[in-house]
Amino acid sequence: MEVTSTRRREATRHCAWCGQRLPADGQFGRRRQYCAQTCRQRAYERRSAVQRGGLPEDAVVLSSTELANLQDRLFQLRCAAEDIATAAADGAQPDELHSMARALLGTATGLERLR
Repeated sequence: MEVTSTRRREATRHCAWCGQRLPADGQFGRRRQYCAQTCRQRAYERRSAVQRGGLPEDAVVLSSTELANLQDRLFQLRCAAEDIATAAADGAQPDELHSMARALLGTATGLERLR
């Protein structure tokens, strides 16, 4: 009897708690969700608190510090978009607009992970 294995897609994966990049998994077994035991524990604690609080399972709970950080990053994103719109209206050169768009992309990429 021949045993065959299927290779997993080689996509970059991040920790479900802190967002740190996870090392590549082996070919077998369950995929890692967390980078460390501490992240796994924090995720468990959050799930338990959500269940005790009667919140829906897909609820997102942020501390006031995390919320303030998110609001600051969203403000930076809006300002970068406004800068591009203003520069385009003022007739900025394509290379300048391209540079500003790359900065906007960097800000938006940073927002993809909330933690």
